[in-house]
Amino acid sequence: MKKTLFTISFVLIICMPSLNAQSNYKIANKYHVEGNGGWDYLTVDESSGRIFMSHSTVVNVVNENDGKLLGTIPDTKGVHGIAIAADLNKAFISNGADSSVTIVDLKSLAFIAKVSVTGKNPDAILYDPFSHKVFTYNGRTSNATVIDGATNKVVATIKLDGKPEFSVTDGKGKVYVNIEDKSEITCINSSTLKVEQTWSIAPGEEPSGLALDNENHRLFAVCGNKMMVVVDAMSGKVITNLPTGNGTDGAAFDPALKRAYSSNGEGTMTVVQEVNPNEFKVLENVPTQQGARTITVDKKTHHLFLPTAEFGPAPAATADNPRPRPTVKPDTFTLLDIAPVK
Repeated sequence: MKKTLFTISFVLIICMPSLNAQSNYKIANKYHVEGNGGWDYLTVDESSGRIFMSHSTVVNVVNENDGKLLGTIPDTKGVHGIAIAADLNKAFISNGADSSVTIVDLKSLAFIAKVSVTGKNPDAILYDPFSHKVFTYNGRTSNATVIDGATNKVVATIKLDGKPEFSVTDGKGKVYVNIEDKSEITCINSSTLKVEQTWSIAPGEEPSGLALDNENHRLFAVCGNKMMVVVDAMSGKVITNLPTGNGTDGAAFDPALKRAYSSNGEGTMTVVQEVNPNEFKVLENVPTQQGARTITVDKKTHHLFLPTAEFGPAPAATADNPRPRPTVKPDTFTLLDIAPVK
């Protein structure tokens, strides 16, 4: 993810008002999840209705219908992301603290293997069903490690232009990844494992979350300067940009509703409606909870899920740490279930 697991805004939060008189979304459930520590990405296995959540040194697997904890995958130190490979019956987990990927059986959650990556601090992780390859994006070494999903072997290292963030695939041979420190999107050929294009997304700065409308070839990059930039995935042309909340780190797209989402750590979720491939508008800013800055969507149910917790005061600033992070209150880790209002 773009920033550290505990980073939140230190200012008083005022949620942006909805642009509609009545919200199109509501918080349907707040599920308590056991354990303490930070979190990063989460993802839905739509085939089973389970959510895989990064959580400090483990991955929590919960039932999306009732929040029940179904299992815990241990020994994922500094876990960032989870990639689901349903066709291989595997899940791939990026472990930033020891620069490795944990591979487990998707159904049973049984351990299969642990693979060292060819860089430092693997952050976002992606499974590309077209090539059956797994891409880990190594934040401290500006490269991507490619693992053969079938054999669990490292097959390539791809040099990138800067610090990689989130990634998406079109399922047809193109993989896209945000380059945070250069404010770019890079397009990788998942067959040749070569960088094909790198595009500026100005005026967007420090992109983190990324989503894709595969039908209309539109990328949605959410940026550190409170902006969602819409980019043509074929040409790299910036179509438009729209305002989001502060502290955004995650993006999602629902192809049936034609809506893009930005999860904002200030405590809002920006909803952008795709009117047509070249026209977009902010539908509303849904109040969520402070710290809920990453997001995933179940495209079957249209529910959105965001992890967060409650925060205590930040410790006093020091010369070595002039901007101390607020503390996370113990035993408050929560999964928000946000549902469209019918």
